[in-house]
This record gives sequence, C-alpha cells and structure tokens, in this order.
Amino acid sequence: MLQWGLKGAGLARRYEAPTWMLVFTIYGGWLALTYEWHALPFWAVLPLGAWLSAWHMSMQHELLHGHPTGSDRINGWLASPPINLWLPYPIYRAQHMRHHRDAHLTDPLEDPETTYMSSDHWRRAGSAHRWLHSACNTLAGRLLLGPARTIAAFWLNEARHPAEWQVWLAHAAGVGCVLGWVCGVCRIDPLIYAACFVYPGCALILLRSLAEHRAAARPEDRTAVVEHGGFLGLLFLYNNLHVLHHEQPGIPWYELPSRWRQARLNLLGTRRGPVYHSYLDVARRYAWRPQHSGPHPLGEGFQLPPMAAMLPPAGTS
Repeated sequence: MLQWGLKGAGLARRYEAPTWMLVFTIYGGWLALTYEWHALPFWAVLPLGAWLSAWHMSMQHELLHGHPTGSDRINGWLASPPINLWLPYPIYRAQHMRHHRDAHLTDPLEDPETTYMSSDHWRRAGSAHRWLHSACNTLAGRLLLGPARTIAAFWLNEARHPAEWQVWLAHAAGVGCVLGWVCGVCRIDPLIYAACFVYPGCALILLRSLAEHRAAARPEDRTAVVEHGGFLGLLFLYNNLHVLHHEQPGIPWYELPSRWRQARLNLLGTRRGPVYHSYLDVARRYAWRPQHSGPHPLGEGFQLPPMAAMLPPAGTS
C-alpha cells in the first residue's frame, strides 16, 4: 500500500497535478463567486474576490515559468483569461522574462518590474510625483494607492508601443468575454467588480513585490526572502522565497518550501540580500516608511562603480 501511495505521489508530481488543481480551483472559484455574489454579504465577497484575483496573477506567474505543461502555448491558454482586466498575459510574460536577467535587477532602464526611478526621471518629476513614488514604497501607500498608480503607469507606457496592437485586440476580446459573464450573466456592476476583485487583488500582489528586491552592488544581493509566508505564502505560491525562485525559476511552486529548507544555508551564506522573518516583519518596517525613496542609488545602467562603494549593504534600514 505504501509503495502504491509513493508511486501515486510521484505520478502526481510528474504530471504537475497540484498546479492543475490550482488552475481548476481558481477558475472554478471565480465562476462560483461571481455567479453567487448576490447571495453573499459584501464583507465576504471583498476578501474572496481579492484573494482569487491575486491568486490568478500568482498562477499566471507560475504558468509563464513552464508549468504545468512543457508547451508555452498550452500554458498561455490556461493563463490568458483576463479576469483582472488590465494586464495582457503575453506582455506580462515578456516583461517578467526580462526581469529575470539578474544582472539588471532593479535597473530603472532594464528591469521592467523595478520600483526605482532613474536619476533623469527623478529630476523631471514634480513634487507630487515624487511624493506618490515614495508613498507607494510604503506598505500603506502600496495597498491604497499602488494599484491605481501601477495600472495607469502600465497603460501609459504601453500606449507608446503601438506595435503590440494585436496583443491588445486579443486582450480586448478576452475582457469582453469576462465582462459578458460578470455584467451580463451575473449582473455585477463593473465598478463593484473593480472594487471587490480587480483593485484589491492588485494590491495584494503589490504587497508581495514590496519585499522582493533591493538595490545592491552585487546582483546576488538584490533579491530578498520572506522566510515564513504563512497563508500569504500560499496566495503568492511561495514566491516569498524569492531568492530560491531567482536561483532556480523552473522549480514548481509546491516544491519551493522543501527546496528552500535544503538550500537555505547555502543561499544565505553567499548572499546579503534582505531577509525578513514574515510579512508582519515587512509591515513593521515599511508600514509608513518607504522601503526606498529617491532615484536609484547606482544610477541606471549601473555604470557608476564609485557609487557602489557608497551604497549601504542590502537589508539595512
């Protein structure tokens, strides 16, 4: 019996059963919640909608890294339904793959997911823009203002790239299908859907990214780890163990905790990136104080070696 059990577990992992279960749980949960939303109180719809929306974005991140199949096309089909409305999956995938060039992590000119400004951008920014930038690098600002800023900045940046109009046309068709279900079948006001699903879901994902990277002279010191993610670890598919993810991005989400326990001493022994005990630790540090403010301390392109010596070790406050 034990042998059959071990064999079954091996087959489940070989065919990535946990990820398939995740895909069906997220889409099934979203369909059920949107269909039955009128029978639930607002205080239940909001956290469930936020969780499913954020979980969907975590799932998209997992799928773009080659799970649960070896086919990018199949994984793309699974990830593409735009239940969060604002982010076309092909563009997210392309930008995230650029982000994984660790030599350029946090570079304002090279890393699409950086939270740092270039020195030129900072000089040209007005006082309100600088304040918003600093506010969105606090936990409170990130949760309250971050989604609006992130979505607006993404759309404005993409408006400068008309060559991707085919991607946006396909995305618009997907959004039409989602809103057809949400508004036409389930009779949810689009503003309520944005308030209960889209905005808070984006806020939760921005909570994760607040504690992922920090400017440092060495690329291996730029990635952080939150060792005990708790229930947020499941929401983020254990991407809180971000050092390990950047070291081996192909590890499936359900193996990250055990792999972290095996590799922890080696990874932390060779890297000086920030190490947080939990997201409560992150909240205590950055609830109202910016994780960073001002332009990137290494400039952009990282062509200023003298500044590297001036940069404090990653993880200092």
